[in-house]
Amino acid sequence: MIAFPKKPRKKNKPRAPRIPDHLPVEREEIIPAHVQLNPEDFRRMGGDITAQIHLKCAEFFRKQIVRVKYARIENPIAPPVIAPLPPTLQERCIAGASIIAEIIFNRFVLHLPYYRQAIMFAGLGVDFHRKTLCDWALLGSEWLDLIYRKIQEEHWRSPYRQLDETPIRYLQPGSGKAKTGYLWVSNIPRGSVFFHWPPGRDASGLAVLFAREPVDNDTLAEPQIDELVAIIQCDGYQVDRSRAGKSGYLKLLGCHAHMRWKFFEARDQSTRLVSWILHQIPLIYQIEARLREANARPVIREITRASQTRMIHQRLHKAIVMLSKRGILPCTKLGKAITYALNQWPYLEACLTDGRAEIDTGRVTSDQKSSTIRPSKNGRKNWLFVGNGESGRKRAILHTIVENCRIQGIDVRDYLTDLITRLPGMKASEAASLTPANWKEARTTKAAAKVA
Repeated sequence: MIAFPKKPRKKNKPRAPRIPDHLPVEREEIIPAHVQLNPEDFRRMGGDITAQIHLKCAEFFRKQIVRVKYARIENPIAPPVIAPLPPTLQERCIAGASIIAEIIFNRFVLHLPYYRQAIMFAGLGVDFHRKTLCDWALLGSEWLDLIYRKIQEEHWRSPYRQLDETPIRYLQPGSGKAKTGYLWVSNIPRGSVFFHWPPGRDASGLAVLFAREPVDNDTLAEPQIDELVAIIQCDGYQVDRSRAGKSGYLKLLGCHAHMRWKFFEARDQSTRLVSWILHQIPLIYQIEARLREANARPVIREITRASQTRMIHQRLHKAIVMLSKRGILPCTKLGKAITYALNQWPYLEACLTDGRAEIDTGRVTSDQKSSTIRPSKNGRKNWLFVGNGESGRKRAILHTIVENCRIQGIDVRDYLTDLITRLPGMKASEAASLTPANWKEARTTKAAAKVA
């Protein structure tokens, strides 16, 4: 009988205060009625403090931009002098930067449909039609496309990327029903993420992720792949494999998280057999956790995996092969898990021979709680589908911006408000300085300079 090592007991984290210390304080003093009547008969001796959390609702306000006109005293006939109107996203648009940022935040962070936002804003005293809110979000995405393309260029240059996709239904007039599109996500480990909405889930959709030049969605011509890309990590999607097979410079890696999830879904079919496999996979992750804590270099990771992880891998493979010979029906969940694992095994083993690689797709795996693509899957419960195929690309732009803000730990509202305010007055070449990572670095540097 195999004795599994006991997990070290986690130390209890110090309990966070029920009321955060950073909140501003408003004091309200309650004086007894008979003291108010005769204050001279009493002296103050402290008091009991009861703390509560209160909320101030957001409010709309009307901002008037007054451009004062001046006439020349020496030449009163000359045309008056007036300052130009500050650059805006769209001429005569009444939406300020803060309201557009709030709409995008509500839609792509809180996943509130536009009709619910319209109800919420009506409660604050302003009636907006949901199409108006949608148009303003699309207007913001058109300007944020400059930042989106800069992030896309980072992924074109990256030698190691992780890919995944999730289905999203969209409307197409004349088809009679909603069609299914796929939102792809590309992740650079410990870097940025990039969403893309291609024409379909086939090879042409994947190829756009590697194109140097923009590809017209109306044509299915396969674009040129960037030869700098060396490692692609993904699940067992067949097009990914065919892409790596055609390209001698692409190395395809598998994902242990996807394999584990297949067996986890089949745990009720054969509890004893599946439980053993589900106990072996965490042993691999324990080794990876120690390497991550030690900030191990690729060489050390490769040596450690060869000496420790490979034994667990071989044990797992032997058990899965034995299961495949037991006559388990391929159509069952356990049969599908076994087939998936055996088909993916060469790509899973490839993770052990390259110290640069992770053992799973981590941040792009939809089954992970901290996944990048998970919010878009959960949001479908609220908004159900995308309005049309073209809106899919607008959604990809906003998902990219919002998720990179989340990764950098910056406030989405602050970032979008600042960006939407500044972009109309900037050159396209200057947009690179406004990616979430660069924006955060600039803010940190500016704050440090003030302290110094």
